[in-house]
Amino acid sequence: MGEKEISQAVVARLPRYFRYLGELREQGVERISSGDLSVIMNVTASQIRQDFNHFGGFGQQGYGYNVDFLYHEIGRILGLDEEHQLVIIGAGNLGQALANYMNFEKRGFLVKGVFDVNPKLVGRQLRGLEIMHMDGLEHFIKMHKIDIAVLTVPKDSAIETAKLLVLCGVKAILNFAHVDLNVPEGVQVENVHLSDSLMKLSYNLHRYEEAFGKKTSGGGGKEG
Repeated sequence: MGEKEISQAVVARLPRYFRYLGELREQGVERISSGDLSVIMNVTASQIRQDFNHFGGFGQQGYGYNVDFLYHEIGRILGLDEEHQLVIIGAGNLGQALANYMNFEKRGFLVKGVFDVNPKLVGRQLRGLEIMHMDGLEHFIKMHKIDIAVLTVPKDSAIETAKLLVLCGVKAILNFAHVDLNVPEGVQVENVHLSDSLMKLSYNLHRYEEAFGKKTSGGGGKEG
């Protein structure tokens, strides 16, 4: 496959394909058509074929897709055939929840360290890892060849922390802080703004209620 630019919309759908194909593998499904996959995923068969054609197609007309092969190919495209060394910056509630998220390791994202500046947290054990002070971050990143950092610090310190991570050689940041990061070219950032997702959900709920005239209520109101 030659090098070509793939739209971020297509890239955003790849993890979902990977997840559903993984479930099909666990169920013992060996082959599936784009039509059957479209029903499961609620994506049109045409969209699935278009997405896969960006990477060579993967299937045969009238024969469908080999589930195991497609699962591993999409995993390879996503870079999941390699292990990634990861640190979590910020050991509050969100950082602790992410450190305990076992699917990271199942996908090859190995949590090697957790860092914070809070003296009440530094030194505590978190799933076999001791929470370390930020003073030791640069040395740790270089020693363990960390390539991804998960940022769960408050908004006020996120920008400076991101600058430090870039200086330390981190090439990718998963950012949960409610601020967009500006980083040098070559450093990849994925911003996860939970409140944005809630506002999008609110918008869709509001539009649905307007369209169908169904206003839900959390409690009893007065009848006119």
